Amino acid sequence: MYVHRGTISEAARQSVRPEFVDECVARFRSRRGMDPGEEEIGSWRRSWPVLLDALVRAGLGDLDVLLELSLPGTGERVDMAVVGQDTDVELTVVVVELKQWTWAVPAPGEPGMLEVGQRTLPHPARQVGGYVHYLRDWAVGGTGIQTRGVALLHNAGAELLGHLRAVLPPDSPSAEFPLLGRDDIADSVPADELADRLHCRGLTPAPKDAIDRFLAGEHRPSQRALQRLADNIEGRNRFPLVGEQDRARRAILDAVKEAGGKGPGGLVVVTGGPGTGKTAIAARLMGELCRMERRNPRLLTTSGALTKQLQRLLQDESRGLVATFKQQPPSGLDKSSVVLLDEAHRAETYPEQRTSGFPASLRNLLDRVGVLVLFLDERQIVRPTEGITLDELESHARESGAVMRRVDLETQFRCNGSQAYHQWVDLLFSADRTPQPWNSGGYDLALGPDPQALAAWVDDHAAQGRSARITAGFCWPWNAEAVPPLEPEVAIRWHGPDEDEHSWARPWNLRAERPVPGFPDVPPRPFWATDEGGHDQVGCIYTAQGLEYAFGAVILGADLVRRDGRWQAHPEASHDARQLRELSPRRYLRYALNTYRVLATRATHGTRLYSTDPETQDYLASLLPGS
Repeated sequence: MYVHRGTISEAARQSVRPEFVDECVARFRSRRGMDPGEEEIGSWRRSWPVLLDALVRAGLGDLDVLLELSLPGTGERVDMAVVGQDTDVELTVVVVELKQWTWAVPAPGEPGMLEVGQRTLPHPARQVGGYVHYLRDWAVGGTGIQTRGVALLHNAGAELLGHLRAVLPPDSPSAEFPLLGRDDIADSVPADELADRLHCRGLTPAPKDAIDRFLAGEHRPSQRALQRLADNIEGRNRFPLVGEQDRARRAILDAVKEAGGKGPGGLVVVTGGPGTGKTAIAARLMGELCRMERRNPRLLTTSGALTKQLQRLLQDESRGLVATFKQQPPSGLDKSSVVLLDEAHRAETYPEQRTSGFPASLRNLLDRVGVLVLFLDERQIVRPTEGITLDELESHARESGAVMRRVDLETQFRCNGSQAYHQWVDLLFSADRTPQPWNSGGYDLALGPDPQALAAWVDDHAAQGRSARITAGFCWPWNAEAVPPLEPEVAIRWHGPDEDEHSWARPWNLRAERPVPGFPDVPPRPFWATDEGGHDQVGCIYTAQGLEYAFGAVILGADLVRRDGRWQAHPEASHDARQLRELSPRRYLRYALNTYRVLATRATHGTRLYSTDPETQDYLASLLPGS
């Protein structure tokens, strides 16, 4: 996808028309279903004319240009791609990253990242390099494609350019991609030299059909890209498997081989509760599949936070191969592909909008690939717009003729391996069962007397270098800005034994996806569960699910209370999405129970529970020792 395609001369003429950017916004909307941000639209207006003018002055007006070119499978877009032909190859694509920066400094403790205003962003040369390497590893729309890259900071003076060049080591892969500032494209620069600086010297117009093939071609990973990811996963032993997990991995591989190539799509369902190692097994399987011929694999998750954690761990090798799954299948899949879908219970399936009884998002994915492997825990479905059950999958397999295999993970490795604790939590957050008072050893479980005590318990563990977090039901407003300082919106009042009223408050976790300069102890949303400083904010189901930490405190809000020996749901107490708040109490109960079960199974060593409702707190006190 792109918002404009044409010659550079034509685009330069169009770019000075006030309506041109509006027309590009309309194309963006029609193809992506949403508008670009106002800041991005402003950058189009300011940056496009500058670069297009420089390209025309360099004598490159007859070359083609693509504005906002999407890279399939990544969710990323190239600001501008110049397309031409040289004497050696059919097609040359020059990626240009545009920046309006006038100031930037290295981000502390984050190599290759810069602080720019209130954001932490990749070094421009690193960003360009990522795009170029993606095209080299993935683009198969034509033959003999050559890729180059350059970053243009058209407002940057010599001092900033020198600073940014100096922070790149000479042997860095990013050093291949030059940084240009305003002086590098000045009117006084001769045309040949300007073309050389823009990495376009010697290019002539490319055949239109070659560009068409490049744009229409399915992008899929090269064997080189797959090998690098396999080396990263397996060579560094990032995802060690223990006993039952390794046996499950082999069983899943056998099921993949058995299901592949039979019927309309092979289906493997891996079931397992919290802590059974679903994510670790999926990652190790991905490494093995990358080494196999004609598997064209992908590792998808339904959780943006989990995806970001995996991408950070696997670095640039994961680009396009590890991604978040929403509604549409990634590009480049075919009947040779094996797709691993972790956290399948969080897939967006919109049950009330189904016309054929089976979610269209999963049907489209299954129809595209050779084998789909789903990692599933039905009791982690926390919204009415998501989820799939084993019964639904079995019914679809029977009706469609798909070969389905099932692998069950029984042994859990979280919570000190305490199966007793997981069984106890399953009973606690059950609609029709009740656990016995907790008296099992091997896991540190107790009642928190009040929020202040919970926070002190978490802070003490954090001070000793242990990962510890507080989570809560979504029962408080979340209106804070996306940048710190964060407002303490999770505010609780209670009466202590002295009958005096006490209060406690902390902020929700940061909304932003990236670190915010000046606030090193406020981790971005995807890394709240793992990075330093996360213990000072309260996480919710959407930032905790799929992740783990050593010690966890869970605050039950007013949406789930205990009355007359049973759980009662109060969706009106929720501040979550409207589709949850508007459910009947009977329907909301399932999601509330699942939510608190998930929150109570994140911690590997110890958990504290506390309810803001006095009667529910008394019920928990009848089951748990005090802390």
